[in-house]
Amino acid sequence: QVQLVESGGGLVQPGGSLRLSCAASGSIFSIGDMDWYRQAPGKQRELVASVTRSGTTNYADSVKGRFTISRDNAKNTVSLQMNSLKPEDTAVYYCSAEIWSSIISRRRYWGQGTQVTVSS
Repeated sequence: QVQLVESGGGLVQPGGSLRLSCAASGSIFSIGDMDWYRQAPGKQRELVASVTRSGTTNYADSVKGRFTISRDNAKNTVSLQMNSLKPEDTAVYYCSAEIWSSIISRRRYWGQGTQVTVSS
């Protein structure tokens, strides 16, 4: 069984920073894209940032220049450095990854979510 476990959420003032981390564990053969999504109350879940295994990154327009996604393939981890946070960044943030548990078995996994609240 594969698990994704997030950490690093919390309460921060506008303009502040937070770093989210996510570790994949279990029966892992390989990991493809690793992503961060977020869902604010009353809104649909949206893709915030993604990183391929080779390190190519992609960001939502709303976070470009403020957030940085990175991954460590040796440790099966992905992180999201969030700077210049705004109240509109408040949401539950989810780690997600495309994981092969064997050479023929692939599916997308999700973490349990971590709350990020930006407020003064």
